[in-house]
Amino acid sequence: MMSIAFTSIRYETSARRAYIILNRPERLNAIDTHMPGEIHRAVDLANADRDVHVIIVRGEGRAFCAGYDLKEFAEGGVGTQQVVWDPLEDYQAMKRNTEDFMSLFRSLKPTICKVQGFAVAGGSDIALCCDLVVMADDAQIGYMPSRVWGCPTTAMWVYRLGAEKAKRMLFTGDMLDGEQAAAWGLVLESVPAEMLDERVEELANRIVGVPVNQLAMQKLMINQAYENMGLGTTQILATLFDGIARHSPEGRWFQSFAAEHGFHEAVAWRDSGKWIPEGGATPDISSTEG
Repeated sequence: MMSIAFTSIRYETSARRAYIILNRPERLNAIDTHMPGEIHRAVDLANADRDVHVIIVRGEGRAFCAGYDLKEFAEGGVGTQQVVWDPLEDYQAMKRNTEDFMSLFRSLKPTICKVQGFAVAGGSDIALCCDLVVMADDAQIGYMPSRVWGCPTTAMWVYRLGAEKAKRMLFTGDMLDGEQAAAWGLVLESVPAEMLDERVEELANRIVGVPVNQLAMQKLMINQAYENMGLGTTQILATLFDGIARHSPEGRWFQSFAAEHGFHEAVAWRDSGKWIPEGGATPDISSTEG
């Protein structure tokens, strides 16, 4: 088995498989400033390794990935510019992260994502960039920042679900469990949690027996259909909208509220259905008015 040191992930190889393991279990593998680039570097390592036929992406501990680390990004203000928003600066940073996640999609070798616990917000971007996603029945996937402070920069929701169901998810920020996600076609399949490891390895076993060049040709052909549909330009727009969402009056309020009261309070307000204030005003958190 091969192992290379990273900060926020682990990378291992065994039996014609490369494993990219999100490794911040104490934070439910929330995305920090290191993780996107490390995922990309690990994908490059796997693609350069002639012995690797398939890449398996998983999270250490109770969850796959709980999204961007709001303690760092919301409470700490990382990703939010002061007063005047420079859209190019914001776009360059977020587009880099998008391309890092999309390395899983554009990898010449197939990628399988194993989801236990949660794959939410930015974590859903990572999962949905993989070619195949297998979820535990009781796992949850969703993009809650669509309620305020975000837009999924990879745009994979619409490419996997179609327009109407993608709207259903992104208009509400709701989550789906594994069974519903599989029924809708968002992910390949859902299995009982105790069977998740076994099912992913079974799928990998079928793939690793295929020559790498055959796998690459099938993947490139299928991916090109999405590219022809405008995937790249859609992601440019989504990345710009993500920056706007974080710097809109409501987005700035969310970040300042999180910095003052903590991200748990901010998320509770966001998901409560209460009116989201504009202009940075901080409401009384004891208010019960919607």
